[in-house]
Amino acid sequence: MVQIEQLAARTPAVSVEELLKGFYPSPRFGEVSFDSYRPDPSQPSQANAVKLLSAFADGVGSEDNGGLFKKLFAKKAPATRAGIYLDGGFGVGKTHLLASLWHRSPGPKAFGTFVEYTNLVGALSFRKTVEALSNYKLVCIDEFELDDPGDTVLMSRLMRELADAGVKLAATSNTLPGSLGEGRFAAVDFQREIQVLADQFDVVRIDGEDFRHRGLPAAPAPLKTEELKHRMKAEFPGKTVAVDDFRTLVNHLAAVHPSRYRQLISGVEAVVWSDVETITEQAVALRFVVLADRLYDKDVPILASGVPFDKLFTEEMMTGGYTKKYFRAVSRLTALAREAQNHEPA
Repeated sequence: MVQIEQLAARTPAVSVEELLKGFYPSPRFGEVSFDSYRPDPSQPSQANAVKLLSAFADGVGSEDNGGLFKKLFAKKAPATRAGIYLDGGFGVGKTHLLASLWHRSPGPKAFGTFVEYTNLVGALSFRKTVEALSNYKLVCIDEFELDDPGDTVLMSRLMRELADAGVKLAATSNTLPGSLGEGRFAAVDFQREIQVLADQFDVVRIDGEDFRHRGLPAAPAPLKTEELKHRMKAEFPGKTVAVDDFRTLVNHLAAVHPSRYRQLISGVEAVVWSDVETITEQAVALRFVVLADRLYDKDVPILASGVPFDKLFTEEMMTGGYTKKYFRAVSRLTALAREAQNHEPA
């Protein structure tokens, strides 16, 4: 028996404490460690990154331990910046290493994607976000990317204030800090803000094969709408499934702040979407990217009818300034769709 719910009927109310509690590694990285990372022997930068991150983890929170005597007479460590920045292509294990750092370090600490932090500011206000995160020993930012001037200014201010408060910072990206924003807007006009970001971090380069260079995997063929109910019962017996008309769901997302999408899908074990259609508005598409990320974090399989996921965004979007976001979303939704269609219907 399948328990059916609707995401479009959910409007989660989330407190500040609940929002902050959501800043931890996804289940995919819930138990990773430096020991479980397998460096490629042909890429020495990977083993070097493990060594540097391990040392960085040992320094998180160390300045407030041991009392005045230890601080006065302990051997001085070489001066380092407030943050460490993992730069490398897709598929070299940056998120694994960032999550390992989070697990290894003492708390309180936060782990979230770049988008989750900007959404947190939108939900709480900038000042309240600074006040909340200033009490943390470590803030980890995964998939660091600047897509517009507003985010550039916002994140440079946030990182500067957290560093001034003694918070250690760690980030991953496939773009060097000084190059963030290139190709999306007139980065030269915001060079000062970008330089503030770059000055917060020691950069650690991780080389390796970029698996995304192979292109997107082919999306599975969508089901017919009349097949969905039968396939849902066959694939998800005994599970809680969110069943939604795609357009209704997309419209509902506009009424739910993206910072609450994690709570929106709470308890959902699978989703079924009828009549998926190409999204043509940028703001709508970016909201849907956040939902795709949250579903992927929780490994929620998807059954859908309508257009295949490689047609979810317009051609213009897939070649525009947010290309990386849309490619990531299509890749993740495709993986979840393949997971749902893992065997022939009964």
